[in-house]
Parts: sequence; structure tokens; C-alpha cells
Amino acid sequence: MHNDAKVGTYIFSFIGCQSCGPLRFLQPFPTPGPSRLRYAPGSLARTLFRFLRAAAFLAAFAGILARADAPARARLVRAILSEDVTEQVTLVRELTGTDDPLVVQGLAAWRSGSLFLYPGPDGAAGQPFLSDGSVDPAGKAGATRIADGEPVRDATGTAVRFSAGELTAADTSSKLRKAIKVVLDLRAVEDPEARVRRDAVVKLGQEQESEYLPHFEQRLSVETVPGIRRVLMEAIALTQLSEADPKVRLGAVRRLVEIRSISSLEPLRQLSRKLQGGNEGDLLRAIQAAVKEIEEYQARANLYGTAFRGLSLAAVLLVAALGLAITFGLMGVINMAHGEIIMIGAYTAYGVQNIFRDAFGATGTGFETYFLVALPASFATAGLVGLLLEQGIIRFLYRRPLESMLATWGVSLVLQQVFRHVFGAANVQVNSPHWLSGSFEVSDVLLAYNRLFVIGFAVFIVVLTWLLMTRTSLGLQIRAVMQNRAMASAVGVRTERVNMMTFAFGSGLAGMAGACLSQIGNVGPGLGQNYVVDCFMIVVLGGVGSLPGTVSASLGVGVTDQILQPWLGAVMGKITVLAAIILFLQWRPAGIFASRGRGLEG
Repeated sequence: MHNDAKVGTYIFSFIGCQSCGPLRFLQPFPTPGPSRLRYAPGSLARTLFRFLRAAAFLAAFAGILARADAPARARLVRAILSEDVTEQVTLVRELTGTDDPLVVQGLAAWRSGSLFLYPGPDGAAGQPFLSDGSVDPAGKAGATRIADGEPVRDATGTAVRFSAGELTAADTSSKLRKAIKVVLDLRAVEDPEARVRRDAVVKLGQEQESEYLPHFEQRLSVETVPGIRRVLMEAIALTQLSEADPKVRLGAVRRLVEIRSISSLEPLRQLSRKLQGGNEGDLLRAIQAAVKEIEEYQARANLYGTAFRGLSLAAVLLVAALGLAITFGLMGVINMAHGEIIMIGAYTAYGVQNIFRDAFGATGTGFETYFLVALPASFATAGLVGLLLEQGIIRFLYRRPLESMLATWGVSLVLQQVFRHVFGAANVQVNSPHWLSGSFEVSDVLLAYNRLFVIGFAVFIVVLTWLLMTRTSLGLQIRAVMQNRAMASAVGVRTERVNMMTFAFGSGLAGMAGACLSQIGNVGPGLGQNYVVDCFMIVVLGGVGSLPGTVSASLGVGVTDQILQPWLGAVMGKITVLAAIILFLQWRPAGIFASRGRGLEG
């Protein structure tokens, strides 16, 4: 149902409601006690509020009545009652541009088969009507006439109500439904919402119908949104490609090249094939040159888009690998449960989302803030799990890398099964808040808000980690233990406490990486397994314990992986990246940025 028609229906129901209608403000507000004529405290304020509310609804109702288009309604009724399909199509096309909500609603209902006829007396022409949406206890619905918006009445003047079996739908044909669709689509070109206008222009432009040109040109003369102006110019040029005049078509080709219209590639190729062997050589050469130039532009746009997606993947890998780089570089522990700690962060975001949905509903300002709470909650939850893992298992296995690897691998299997049992084996749905949904376009490169947020968040985490390592006493102790554990212990550094805090911090970073992943991918029990290998590759490639190395390796692995996948496929792309890393480590075993660690101790 159209929005304006919905408003009209709601107003009618509001006015007709005895308990909430605008006249209710005249009723006294009784209070407990012997007298029911007394007014409760604050009743004057409530009376004023209800009066203002009634006035607002009546004003809105008056606005809709002011938009009523009697000639358009009469034309629609004639079209519905006509038995000539050609006349029906003609009358429907004349309704293009009408702003009467009842006419728009009637057209949509006619096209979908939900517009009905009430037969007139003695076989006279019937009354086209719509169901008004109200249903009485007997299951019968009220009806509103298309002609004047009044209820359908019988010969005695009584409002008629219908059950589903008593309704007779108005006939349509495929040709008529297409004409109605065109009218409704052209009306969408004038829609107040920018997204609706843009979608309608793009769809109609691809149809290349000459009758749409005046509507496109009229809209272009008043449109102010740059993105919609571009698609309007594109739609005009695409439509002009079907004109008979070669000069008009040549001008359209040049405009399509100027605006770099990727969606015009297929129409241009079709026109090029059609002109092969003809006598329009100049137009054919212009089209071929245009196709080549737009294809080159499309290839560049695809490359930049792939690089952007790779950059967002690199940002997630960076946050996930930072903690692993610190813990591996500090303690030499190969934590095979690191992927499951990432998974814990993602499921924490899912849990926070559900808590906020139960508290504030699925929409509204309260729910929109859930992800800002999910990030620190993921850090805290994953950090606590890492702390328990270090205190319960890993601290007993220092200097025993094989045993620690096997133990953490067992922990990873246990965690996967626990989450499968609690949440199920299927992926869970984590919805992005409104401010992380959607995207904007720059030179046909789609930049998603959630990926931009992940990139910015990764930069923030890198800066925060650098400040922790270089500007705090804990960072000084971590670096001292990494360089020489025995000497650090001899000068009073509590190495066990440093191990515990470092492992908790690294696990917390992995948890926040999982929360970020919940916004750009699926969340399931196997989430961590998809990223843990990449994290280890990044740590080794960048240099164990090196912050600059981890940043550089994350960028290299993430962007290269996304660029290779469209050409080689997902599996071969990862294999190629892994092979390149192995060859690089053969030449530089210490990684991009070699750092001193316990492995260099004498």
C-alpha cells in the first residue's frame, strides 16, 4: 500500500475510534472517589495534548484531501469499467504524474488483482473499490470507492462489507499490467526519497523507451543530488541510443563515455553488432572506441574495489594477528586456539546484539549503539578466556612448544564443540547498526561503511598498541622480557605477571577482531579456523614480535589475496600467497622486520 494511502487509512480509523478519536478530549478524566465529575490532576494538560494531537491528524487528513485529483479518479474509473484494452491502456497512460494517493493505490491494486467491482442495480456499471483494511468480527472487510474515497453503499445507503468469497476482481491483461507498471515507475522518478528515485531511473533507463525521455529531462532540470543527476544523464543517453537519428545516437555515445557509464556496455555492444556491415561507419567507430574506453575504466574500478576489500580484510587480519605476534614473540607459544578466541569475540557481539534487541527493540537509537558496547565486551570476554587459558594450561608448558601446541589445539576443538552445542552448528545472524549499513560510491568503486569502520578501527588499535609498548611501564617490561627473560627477571620484572597480562591483552585484540568480522562475514563455530592460518603466516612473514612487520605483512597478505582470488579462485589464490611466503622466508628467514627475542639468547 502506498504511504499516503496508508496515512489516509490510519486517519480514518483514528477518527472513527471511540476510545482514541480526536473528540475524546471532550470527555472528563474520572478519578477514584465518590464523584466522577472531578478532574484528575494534570487533566488540563492531557486535554490540551489530545486536542493538539487531534488537530495534527485533522491537518494531515486535510492535506491528503487537498491532493485529491477528481479528473484522475474519474479517468481511472473509466479505464476499469472499459471493455476495450486499447482504451484502458490509453486512459492509464494519461494518469502518469498524478499525485492522488487513492489513484496510485488503485493502480497498484489493479495490477496485483486486489481491485474489485461492486455491481450496480439492474446490470448497470459497477463501482470499483478497494478494501479499506478493516475487518469486523464476522470476517468481513469494509470497502472504499475509487471514484470519491467514500464507503461503498447499497441501495438503502448502508455501508457494504464483503467477505473474501463475495469479491469480484477487476479484469486485467498483460498489456494493461505493463502500462500500469510504467505509470507507477515513472511516478517513482518523482519520489521524495533519493534512493527510490535513483532505482527507478536506473531501471527505466535500461528499457530505452523513447516515451520516458520527457520525464527524465524534466526531472534532470530540478534534481539536485549529484548521484541521481548522473544516472538521469545516463538514462537519457541510453534512451537516445534507440533513436533513428545517427547524430542523436553519436551524441549519446559521447555522453556515455564522458560519464564512464559501465551499465551502458551491453547496450553499446548490441548496437555495435547491429551496425556491422551498415553505412554508419562514424557511429560504429565511435561505439567501438567507447566500449574500449569504458572497459578499461571498469577494469580499473574493479581493481580499486578489490584492493579496498583487501584493505578491509588486511585490517581484520592485522587486529587478529597483533595479539598473536606479541604472545608468540614474548613466550614462544604456538597458540592453536587463537582462532577460537576470535570466534568468542564474534559470538560476544552476537550476544550483545540480542541483549540490546530485547531491551530496545530491533530499531531505534538504543539498538543502534549495540556495536559500540560489543567491541569492549568482546575484548573483555576474549581477554578473560585468554587469561584462564594461560593460567590453566600454558604457564605449565613454557619452553615446551610441541606440548603447548597440542594442548591449545585440544582447547580449540573443545571450544568449537561447546559453541556448537550452545548456539547450534548453523551460522548466527549479526545485523549491522544503521550507521554501519550501506555504502557510498566513488568513481564506481563501492565503499561500504562497515569496511571503512574496520579499517579505521584497525588504525586505532595499531596506534593504541604502539603507545602501550613504547609509552607504558607494561610495554617496557614486555620488551625487556622479549629481549632477555633471565636478565629482566634478575632486575625485578615479574615475568609470570607479564606473561599473564600480555596473553590476556593479545586475546582481547583477537576478540575485537572477531567483533569486526561479525560485521563483514558469517559468524559460526568454524569462524576462527578460516583466519588462524593467515594470522600465523602474517606473524612469521612480518617478523616475530615486530609491530611494523605485522602491519606490513597484514597489508601484503590481505590485499594480495583479494586481488588474486578473482583471477585464480579462492583456493588457488591462497595457495599462491602461501607459496610466495615460503619462498620469501627461504631468502629472509627472520621475516620482513627481524627482532630480537628469546630465540637469540645464549
